[in-house]
Amino acid sequence: MNADTTGQHAGPHVVVAGGGIAGLAAAHRLALAGHRVTLLEADDRLGGKLLAGEIAGAPVDLGAESLLARRPEAVALARAVGLGDRLQAPATTTASVWSRGELVPMPKGHVMGVPGDPAAVEGLLSTEGVRRVGGDLELPPTEIGEDIAIGAYVAARMGHEVVDRLVEPLLGGVYAGDAHRISMKAAVPALFEAARVHPTLTAAVHAVQRAGAATPADAAGAATGLGGSVFLGIEGGIGTLPGAVADAVRAAGGEILTGTSVNALVRTGATGWQVVTRHRTFDADAVVLATPAGIAAGLLGGHAPAAAAELDEIDYASMALITLAFRRSDVPALAGSGFLVPPVDGHTIKASTFSGQKWRWVSDGAPDLFVLRTSVGRHGEEAQVHREDSDLVDASLKDLAAATGLSARPVASTVTRWIGGLPQYPVGHLARVARVRAAVAALPRLRLAGAAYDGVGIPACVASAHRAADEIIATSKTTDPGAGHSL
Repeated sequence: MNADTTGQHAGPHVVVAGGGIAGLAAAHRLALAGHRVTLLEADDRLGGKLLAGEIAGAPVDLGAESLLARRPEAVALARAVGLGDRLQAPATTTASVWSRGELVPMPKGHVMGVPGDPAAVEGLLSTEGVRRVGGDLELPPTEIGEDIAIGAYVAARMGHEVVDRLVEPLLGGVYAGDAHRISMKAAVPALFEAARVHPTLTAAVHAVQRAGAATPADAAGAATGLGGSVFLGIEGGIGTLPGAVADAVRAAGGEILTGTSVNALVRTGATGWQVVTRHRTFDADAVVLATPAGIAAGLLGGHAPAAAAELDEIDYASMALITLAFRRSDVPALAGSGFLVPPVDGHTIKASTFSGQKWRWVSDGAPDLFVLRTSVGRHGEEAQVHREDSDLVDASLKDLAAATGLSARPVASTVTRWIGGLPQYPVGHLARVARVRAAVAALPRLRLAGAAYDGVGIPACVASAHRAADEIIATSKTTDPGAGHSL
C-alpha cells in the first residue's frame, strides 16, 4: 500500500467518510477546531439527500426541502456558512389531509399526529373515531416499559382510526415507515417521556405542548427576523447548504474528494488508521464514518464485529419524489402548502407539496409556472419506487386530479429516487444505537454520524456529526507519540 503522507505533520489529520450533510457538518466542525480534514465521498456529488435542481427553468429542491427550525443545529450551520440572510419561512403552513376522498384541514393541537382534544379531529375522523379519541381519558394508565411502537400505543389509547388517518400519514410519512413499527422513544421522545409519567395520553400531549410553548424560538431563527417558524427553507433550496458547507471546509484548509469510496480501514500503531480507497491510502489520526449503516458495518467488521452486526440490522426504506411544473393558468385554486395521504385509502402518492405556494423563492424564480411535487414509497414498497418514470408521473397526476381537481398535463416532470435513503427506527432502535456506540468506543479515535443514529431530520444529522467531531476533538488534547502528531 502506498500511503498518502502529504502534510502529515501539519496537525491532527481526520478522514471523514461520507459527504452527506452529516459528513460535511463533521468536517466543518473539525476544520474549524484546527484539524486537518480529508472528506471522501463515493458519489460524484456532495449532499446526499439534499439536492437543489430546476424544472422548466424553475428552481426547486429535489430532495429535503426544509429545516426544523426549533432545533438549533441546522439553522446555526446555515448561518455559519453564510446562508443566514437566505433563510426563509414558508409563505403558508396550512396543510390538509386527503381522507376518504376529501381534503380536510390538518387538525390543530396535535403532537406528530397525536391529538390533545377530540374536537380537533372532528371532520377528519368518524363520529365513533372522535369518541374513541376522547375515551383515552377513561382508560387506566398504560405500562409503557423501555420502548413501544407509537402506532400500537396510540391505537390502544385512542383507537386505530386516529393512527390510520393522522399519525400514519404524518409520522409514518416522515420516516417512510409503518407507525405500528416506529419506536415512540426514538421518533417522539418528548411524548414518550411524558406518557411514562402522566395517567393518560391526552395529558401527555398537553404536557408536551406546554413545554413547547415555554421554549423560546430558536435564537438563530429569531435573529434572521423569521421569529419562531417551525420550519425554514433556504432561498435557492435546502440543496444549496451542502455546497456552502463544503466551501467553508475548503476555506479552513480541508480537502474534499468526490468519486472516492472507502474500501477498508486498517489499524496502524496504537491509535492510528489507514483509510484505503481504490487509488490512495490516507494516514489518519482519527476517522468519522458518516455513511449509511450497511457501509459502516462493512468497514467495521474486522475491528468491531458486534457493532457491525448491529449496524447490519438497521433497515432502510426507499422513496421517490415526482416534481411537476404546470402553467399557472392551468392550475385551479389550491389551498395551503399541500396535503398528506393516509395509506389506508390505497392511493399511490403519500403526500403532495405545493412548492410554488409554500416557498416564495420557487414562485419568484418562475412566476408563470406552478411547481408541486408528490412522494411515493414507504418501507416494504420497493416495487412502487422502481416503476417507470412515466408510470409514477401518471399515477401522481391521477391522484392529484382526484384530490384537487387538477386535470392539466405538466409542461415538465422529473423523478428523483432515493434508494435506501431513510433508515427505519423500530422499537429498540435507541438501545441498538447505544450498543453500537459502546462497541465503537473501544476503538481509538473512530466515531459514527448520520441519519441512522439520532434522527432522520437535518438538525438531528448535524447534531450527530457535531457529537462525533467533538468527541474526536476531545481526544486530540492528549499526546500520542506513536502517531507523530501533537494530539
